[in-house]
Amino acid sequence: MNDTTENALDVTRQENVTRILDAAERLFRHYGYSKTTVADIARDLGMSPANIYRFFASKVEIHQALCGRMLATAYQIAYDIRHQPVSASERLRRYVETQHQLTLDLMLDEMKVHEMIIVAIERDWHVIEKHIDRVHDLIAEIIAEGIAAGEFAEQDPVVASRCFGAATINLCHPQMVAQCLAKTNRASVDELIDYVIRALKK
Repeated sequence: MNDTTENALDVTRQENVTRILDAAERLFRHYGYSKTTVADIARDLGMSPANIYRFFASKVEIHQALCGRMLATAYQIAYDIRHQPVSASERLRRYVETQHQLTLDLMLDEMKVHEMIIVAIERDWHVIEKHIDRVHDLIAEIIAEGIAAGEFAEQDPVVASRCFGAATINLCHPQMVAQCLAKTNRASVDELIDYVIRALKK
């Protein structure tokens, strides 16, 4: 088999994978993750379940791939903010505000999507841990630039990044956002962001 044929097969395979993931996400959003079966996905695509299993061994694998795709979108947003030509403080603020809004839009406004995320978190999938590590790396880079510019106090940017993530987790973690949304005895988004940025300056 020559390279051209192999490339064509790779493209065809990726197109099929994308079609399956698009259909699965559409059905998960409409009916919920727990109520959707591989047979439902196959029926939606006009193919047999056996054809789905050529690409994914189970519904769990489909869900995991969807989770990875959603996290990739979230990471790209964080990456773009990290490279904006504004101060480190402003980039950190924009990152948390954007992630909080993303959580509200994708995971709470559509409760079926929220269910998908909760299942993924409960299973402690490596794709989520990898995503957290990659975001921490971006935050550490922003903090390091803030330190170099004299905007933040001298400190270990890696440790500071982890602390920043821990301090703002209830603005980005879907379960915590859901639990805190209607409570009046919690710090507001702006109050919490102001607080953690001030901490970096001391």
